[in-house]
Amino acid sequence: MNELLKGIRPLDYVLAGLMTAAGALLMVENITATDANLPHAMSTTTWVMLPVFLLVTLPILWRRRNILAVVGVTAVTTLAHVLAFGWVTRCGVVIPLGFALAYAVARYAGSWLNQLIGLGGIVVLELVMLWRDASIDTVAGALAIALPGIALFYGIGVLVQNRVTKRSGGIAPVHEHTAA
Repeated sequence: MNELLKGIRPLDYVLAGLMTAAGALLMVENITATDANLPHAMSTTTWVMLPVFLLVTLPILWRRRNILAVVGVTAVTTLAHVLAFGWVTRCGVVIPLGFALAYAVARYAGSWLNQLIGLGGIVVLELVMLWRDASIDTVAGALAIALPGIALFYGIGVLVQNRVTKRSGGIAPVHEHTAA
C-alpha cells in the first residue's frame, strides 16, 4: 500500500478529493434531477454511474508519478462512462479536470514529446466527454471554453516549472519528472 501512495503530497490528496467530491455530487444530481431544461434528454439515472465516474476523477491523485498514464486512464474511463451511460452531464467536472491535468502535464511530463502526448490526451478526453454530455448544446461551443482553459493552465504550469527549474540550479527535482 505504501508503494502505491509513494510520492503523493498533501495537495495531491486535496485535488483528488475535490475532483472526486465534485464528481460524486454531479452524478447524484444526474441521478435525482429531471432533464426538462437540458439540450439533450438524459439516457439513464442509474446509481451505478456514480462509482464508475469516481474512476474518472481519482487517477489525478497520481499526477506526479506518471502524468501520461493518468491522462490515459482518465480518458479511457471517461470513454467507458460515456459508452455505458450515454447522455448525462459530465462537463462540470471533466472540463476543470482537464485544466488540472494540463497544469500537471506542464509540470511533470518532462520532454516536449511527452507534453504533446499529454495535451493530445487531454483534448481527446474533452472531446469524448463532450460527445455525449446532456448539458452541452454543441461540442464546438463547449470547446470554446475548454481549450482556452487548458492552454491557460498549461501555460501556468510551464511558468511554475521554469521557476522550479531555475531555483534548483537548472535541474528539476527528480521526483517531479517522469522518465522521458
